[in-house]
Amino acid sequence: MTAWLSAGLIFTFIAVAFILIRWGNVKCVGTTPVRTLTFIAILFTSGLDVGLIMFPLTEFAGYADLATSPEYGFANPLAIEFGFWGFLIWAFYFLTCFYFCVIEPKVKFFEIPLVKLINNIVIIGTCAFTAYLLLSNLPWYLPEVGDGETVVASFYLIVLLSIAVAAYSSSSLKYVRFISLATSALFLGLIAVMWVGAAMSTDDGAVGIIKNVALLGDYFGNIHQFVLPMNDYHEFYLFWWFSWSIMIGQFTSRFVGGLTTWQLLAAMLIVPSIPLGIWFSVLYYYHANGLETAGFYNLAMVFVGVTFVINSLDSLIRLYTDNMNLTVARLGKWKYILGNIVAMSVLTLLFKLNFLQIQWVGALVIGLFFSCFGYILLTRLKPVMAIKAEDKEVDFGKFELSN
Repeated sequence: MTAWLSAGLIFTFIAVAFILIRWGNVKCVGTTPVRTLTFIAILFTSGLDVGLIMFPLTEFAGYADLATSPEYGFANPLAIEFGFWGFLIWAFYFLTCFYFCVIEPKVKFFEIPLVKLINNIVIIGTCAFTAYLLLSNLPWYLPEVGDGETVVASFYLIVLLSIAVAAYSSSSLKYVRFISLATSALFLGLIAVMWVGAAMSTDDGAVGIIKNVALLGDYFGNIHQFVLPMNDYHEFYLFWWFSWSIMIGQFTSRFVGGLTTWQLLAAMLIVPSIPLGIWFSVLYYYHANGLETAGFYNLAMVFVGVTFVINSLDSLIRLYTDNMNLTVARLGKWKYILGNIVAMSVLTLLFKLNFLQIQWVGALVIGLFFSCFGYILLTRLKPVMAIKAEDKEVDFGKFELSN
């Protein structure tokens, strides 16, 4: 599967470069545009999941163990962590967001019945994987609830409640802005609280974290190392990003509020990477200085992680139910909510039982990328190449009317 993944990566980055050269000044307007700040909040909170909160502290030591993984030797563990989550990898989302905002209306590839079916399978599978990640990481962050290794009944209840809240919030578009902005604010608050905690725990905590930010330069100096998979674990991450890319592109493309293609690229690569870089720098300081996170900090991270899960599940449930016409208007509110709770709970357990793998979903997405490109070349090349920059009207009132 490494060759398949590498081909998908090369195609993605070439496609991004082509889009910027060909349509760099095209104005991107979604079906329900919002202001840029709201768009960035929706992008950030929908495009990331609980792994952002829960993975880093468990991973830094592995990236530093060069005896076991010498392939990480080109950069420090903080830069490696950032490379798995930040900047270049968001080009996946840029590509799909631009496609669904500008190109798909002229191609309608995702309206083909078989493609629509596969697309919905991808969305539903990745949605369940998000809930599974929360479930599988809770023992590490809340060891006082169990033995620190086993998933206990309390953890299942937390995940079930997260799914239930997301199913409820997905029943109306009016919750999108509130949940996205609230989750962003909670995440920034978590960064601030843990930064202050580090400053109070050590003599150079505040300055030390700033020094850690400088370590991110290792990433930008070695950015080419992250273009292709460096080992199996990096491969897992890249498949994971591919699995998210199509659905996040579909969802966020609705809310683009008149940014040009270049501005959209900056909004999707640079802006989210800033809080990510700061967050990882804070966590790395805790790791490098042996600062304890048990208790309040772990509870705070779990709480923010749960809000990320709710946000992600909200957007993904909304997307696949719209695609499958399993909407509130058709089913009724409570049938819609209960149906999604049952579906997500069952699929989460299938991931828990290792019956499903996120790598399979990512490989399927790469297949959709290539199929879509081939379809354009064979049937829709002329209208796609005829796309040009034009002054489009942006009606921000559409979002309010859709609530």
